Amino acid sequence: MAEVKFTPNKPQHAGLEARQKLGWWRAYRFLILRRISQLSIILMFLSGPFWNVWILKGNYSGSMLFDVIPMSDPLITAESLATGYLPEWTTILGALIVVAFYAVVASKAFCGWVCPMNMVTDTAAWLRRKLGIRQSAKIPRNLRYAILAMILVGSAISGTLLWEWINPVAALGRVFVFGLGATLWLVAVVFLFDLLIVEHGWCGHLCPIGATYALIGAKSVIKVNVVDRARCDRCMDCYNVCPEPQVLRVPLHGKPEDSTIVLSKDCISCGRCIDVCPENVFAFGTRFQGSIEVKNV
Repeated sequence: MAEVKFTPNKPQHAGLEARQKLGWWRAYRFLILRRISQLSIILMFLSGPFWNVWILKGNYSGSMLFDVIPMSDPLITAESLATGYLPEWTTILGALIVVAFYAVVASKAFCGWVCPMNMVTDTAAWLRRKLGIRQSAKIPRNLRYAILAMILVGSAISGTLLWEWINPVAALGRVFVFGLGATLWLVAVVFLFDLLIVEHGWCGHLCPIGATYALIGAKSVIKVNVVDRARCDRCMDCYNVCPEPQVLRVPLHGKPEDSTIVLSKDCISCGRCIDVCPENVFAFGTRFQGSIEVKNV
């Protein structure tokens, strides 16, 4: 029998085949839902200052939901503890609530569904594909975990919250609330870094916030699943759009005894691999019971 040859799609055409075969909504549904989620959270922050309707009071570092439920950035809370300073009980409670939620729900769901920087880095990745920029500097993906450790050690030594000096997530949050300011340069640097220097450079290699949520959600319930490896025609669209393409290799092309569940803590649970696959190879499911194909969403 002649060997079947597969022709991968060009990166700039990622998702085109799914759009033609399955329709526009099916090829973008999780991307659209993520943007709705991210923009809705921004509007919840803005509703108080602009319309005096306080849904989320604060910012991405710390906030109150309906002035009742505290939520705190786990990394900033950990930094505070590392300095030897005990935060207020509401800050600690807020961090525990956030940790409990993301530890159960999905791997790095904050990164894919909440973080405003995701819209910036996704735009840079989209432009890279459209402009045909394939050159990328090579840096270790585990560098983010080393940066996380250095931040905590540095905070302990210096007695200050080191990360807050250069936190682009907090900077972008201030841009939405207070308008363009000096901190916007941080966001611009991340965008240009991802566009011109390292593919998925910030989220996939450097971000200590993402590293924090990866550790928190390592054993979370909701996972991307490979429904049927045999359906894969190696078009490479999933690899081209995935901000963490290394997490797909074993579930999709591993040995028969390897799990078909994307168990890597680095998966951001964005669902783009599900969106762009014209053969319905992927689906959201659980780490325990396998995949559940989402047909009507």
